[in-house]
Amino acid sequence: MNVTQLAWQTDIDFDKAGKQTGFIRLPYSGHDDAWGVLPVPIAVISNGEGPTVILQGGNHGDEYEGPIVLGEVIRELDPASLNGRLVIVPAINLPAVNAGQRVSPIDGLNFNRTFPGDPFGSPTMQLSSLVNDFLFPIADAFVDLHSGGSSLSIIPSAIIDPSDDPALTDKIRSAVAAFEAPMTVVISNRGDPRTSTASAVRAGLVTVGTELGGAGTVSPDAIKVCRNGIQNLLRHFGMIEGKSTPAESRTPNIVHELTPKAHHLSEDDGVFEPLHTLGTEVRAGQLAGRVHFLSDPRRKPAELIYATDGVLYGLRHPGRVRPGNCCAVVASRCPVQ
Repeated sequence: MNVTQLAWQTDIDFDKAGKQTGFIRLPYSGHDDAWGVLPVPIAVISNGEGPTVILQGGNHGDEYEGPIVLGEVIRELDPASLNGRLVIVPAINLPAVNAGQRVSPIDGLNFNRTFPGDPFGSPTMQLSSLVNDFLFPIADAFVDLHSGGSSLSIIPSAIIDPSDDPALTDKIRSAVAAFEAPMTVVISNRGDPRTSTASAVRAGLVTVGTELGGAGTVSPDAIKVCRNGIQNLLRHFGMIEGKSTPAESRTPNIVHELTPKAHHLSEDDGVFEPLHTLGTEVRAGQLAGRVHFLSDPRRKPAELIYATDGVLYGLRHPGRVRPGNCCAVVASRCPVQ
C-alpha cells in the first residue's frame, strides 16, 4: 500500500462504474474515543470514458452553499446520464463543518492553508494530504466551492487561480467562464501557495473556485448560482448533455482581480460601519466606512479609505472588528481581458 494511504481507509472503489456513496475514514484517537475515526462523506459517480472531476465543498465549515448543492448532486444525478467520473466530497473538512466554523475545532488549523499536507500529521494535515496526494493525481479538473463564511459577505462569483502555464490558464479561464457566475475574479489569496486551488493548479488540474454569498447564512440566490454553475461545468467538460444556463445578472466579458490594495483592514478595536453596499463602484481616496468606539462616545470614529478603484466585492460580518480584520474588499478590473 502507498505510504500516503496508510492513515485512511475507504470501501469506495474509485474504478467501479455506477454510483457509490460512503466514507473516507481517518483514524482519530481523541480524548473521548481511543480508536475512533473521522468519517468524511464521499461519493463516486462513474460512467463512460469522460474526464474525472473532483467536486469539493466544506473546505471551511461555515460556508454552506457548496455542501448543500453537492448533496443534491449525489442524490439526484443518474449515472446513466454521465460521461466520466465525478468524485464528490461535500464536507471535506468534516470537523469544521460539524462545528459550523472556519477552522477545525480539533487542531485549530485552516484546511485551506495546509496544502500539500502531511499524511502523518494532525487530522487537518491528513485531510489535505489525502486530497493532494491521492485525489489530485486521479483527476483532470477540480472545483472548490467556497462562500464568504461567517466573516464576509461576497458577491457570488467564480474564481480564477493564477497559473504560470499559459495553456492551463486558457483552460481555467474557459471553465470559469462556463460556470456562468454573476462575476469573475482572479484571486491569488495574497500569493499563499497552501490553498487547495493553488495546489490543484500546480498539479496541472483545470481548477475552478467560487465565492458564493456568505455572512454565515444560506443565500437563495447563491444556491441558484451554484446549482446552475455545477451543471454548466459538467456540460463544459462534456460529462452531461444540454445547454448552459446563463447567470441572471452578470458583468459580461469583464474579469476583475484582487490586487495587493484590495483588502481594507481595521487598525482599531470597535464596530465597522460600511458606507456602501456590495456591487457599488468605488474610487481610491473615497471614504469606505468608519470604525466606531461604542465604549467611548467622546472619541471620533476612525475612517477607512478605499485604496483602489473597482467594485465593492466583499464586506465584513459581523460588525465587531479588531486590528487586522478585513472590513472591505475591492475587486479591480483586470488590465488585460
